[in-house]
Amino acid sequence: MKTAVEELSPTRVKLTVEVPFKELESSLQAAYKKVAQQVRVPGFRPGKVPARIIEQRFGRAVVLEETLNDALPKLYGQAVDETDVFPVSQPEIEVTKLEDGEQVEFTAEVDIRPAFDVPDFAGLEVVVGAAEVTDEDIDAQLTGLRQRFATLTGVERPAATGDYVVMDLRAEIDGKNLDEQQAADVSYEVGAGSVLQGLDDVLQGMSAGDEKTFRTTLVGGENAGEEADVIITVKSVKEKVLPELDDDFAQLASEFDTLDELKDGLRGQIRRNKLIEQVMESREKALDALLEKIDIPLPESALTAEVDARKHNLDHEIAESGLSREAYFRLYQTTEEERFAEYERNAAKALKAGFVLDKIVKAEDLGVSEQELTDFVVRRAMQLGVAPNTLAQHLADNNQLPLAMMEIVREKAKTIVGDAASVKDEAGNVVDLKAIYAELNPEQEQVGAEQAGDEPEQPAES
Repeated sequence: MKTAVEELSPTRVKLTVEVPFKELESSLQAAYKKVAQQVRVPGFRPGKVPARIIEQRFGRAVVLEETLNDALPKLYGQAVDETDVFPVSQPEIEVTKLEDGEQVEFTAEVDIRPAFDVPDFAGLEVVVGAAEVTDEDIDAQLTGLRQRFATLTGVERPAATGDYVVMDLRAEIDGKNLDEQQAADVSYEVGAGSVLQGLDDVLQGMSAGDEKTFRTTLVGGENAGEEADVIITVKSVKEKVLPELDDDFAQLASEFDTLDELKDGLRGQIRRNKLIEQVMESREKALDALLEKIDIPLPESALTAEVDARKHNLDHEIAESGLSREAYFRLYQTTEEERFAEYERNAAKALKAGFVLDKIVKAEDLGVSEQELTDFVVRRAMQLGVAPNTLAQHLADNNQLPLAMMEIVREKAKTIVGDAASVKDEAGNVVDLKAIYAELNPEQEQVGAEQAGDEPEQPAES
């Protein structure tokens, strides 16, 4: 087999592949067997029709077509392996010459990763957040804990922001009740920001037993997007009562016996979290700084695929939410145009970063051990709330293990870039990543990319 590469643009090439017909022998025999299974010829059992009978009855062209269908993907893959190209899209293959018994020639146009060099990234200057733990940090954690253990107590007064109300709701259009737009005994925090525009304003000042009607746009169901009258009946108003900050609370909310011990525990956990944030931020910002030093043309098809994948996920999220498209974007305080523009920026950055990290992976000869793959699956399963074995089987069944391994080695490459940077915090203090690794994992000299990137433990459980 002989392969020639023609550069059509910095991101697209055409491979011209010449193959002696004898190299198609295995595909030719497989084609005869497949056709024999599909055709019915009197006097022969399915799959037992001789080759000469197939050619007499159905023609040689049928067999040759099946032969090429089987052979071309393999030959294309072989041609890619023999050349210094990195495809990022599906090829457009065209058979340009077919001399039966002699030779086959085909071309394959495909978008590729452009050629570029990774500049020296040692000493990239990066500024990250400080790891100092302040009293405000501890107070914020304590407030969060108190919120988790708060109780709701009924009050005989109008509802205010932060109160909880229990209410019945129903909607009408032109006086006609909408059966699917009604709900009973709904608990809601006033001021939480309902997708039902106007709800928070109406609830302000309502007391138990009050009923009000307001006009708004429905956000879900068959009448989504239509104007309707929504009738609210408040059944009760409750205020959130936070527990006192004392030793009893420390025992209730944690493993500690005193409030001072709880604060010390929170201080240690907050510091650990901030150190982890410094590590992750240094890697992200070092990679960003490296990307700024490189100008890479991006293959249009790969960029479009990245954006389309994000749009598809968005459509799925909106459908799962049960909201209208307008209500969904209103809930997240954005617009469809803004979200799409964000997708285009992020897709371009992700594609460029992937190209650069893949180069570093190859230069550093990075690989994935079985233990690293297992650890990755376990962590991802915890994030998704599924059993590790279930996720592992899903990855294997859907041929996604190579993608998981690529994610692991890219994270390793990002770690190399981050570790080579010159890191300071916002106050100008030098951030020693190796010292952070030692503090986070005192039993190891240095944590790997995944260990340092583990999700921090929840302070309440420390």
